[in-house]
Amino acid sequence: MASLNVGSLGEYIREQRRHAQYSLRQLADAAGVSNPYLSQIERGLRKPSAEILQQIAKALRISAETLYVQAGILEEREDQGLELRASILADPLINERQKQVLLAVYDSFLKENGVAETTTGADEAVSEGKTEETKGRDSDADR
Repeated sequence: MASLNVGSLGEYIREQRRHAQYSLRQLADAAGVSNPYLSQIERGLRKPSAEILQQIAKALRISAETLYVQAGILEEREDQGLELRASILADPLINERQKQVLLAVYDSFLKENGVAETTTGADEAVSEGKTEETKGRDSDADR
């Protein structure tokens, strides 16, 4: 009945709940599930549906995709951080300084959550390609 990642999913939800300073009962209420059912999920005894995972993610204020990966519903994308960085650097609506601040905030969150930081070389390579392309436009926008 249990999939490969159900136990780790329950542990992950429990850790996120504790980090959010929710009791089991509080999270169950916020997610719209019963207290015993949430307890069984956390202990790896139940495999929640994608809909229930979405409700739990919303209550915890985390992405549903994160829980889907933990549950084995989606495959984890190793390049997700790089895609995010590339998207920020490619955004024409913010200037270069703002882009760097967003990336710094993202890195600080990763560090706080104990996630290995990405290599600065990869960031610089992505940044350099975009910086050269937007250098003139960004400096004009800063004036």
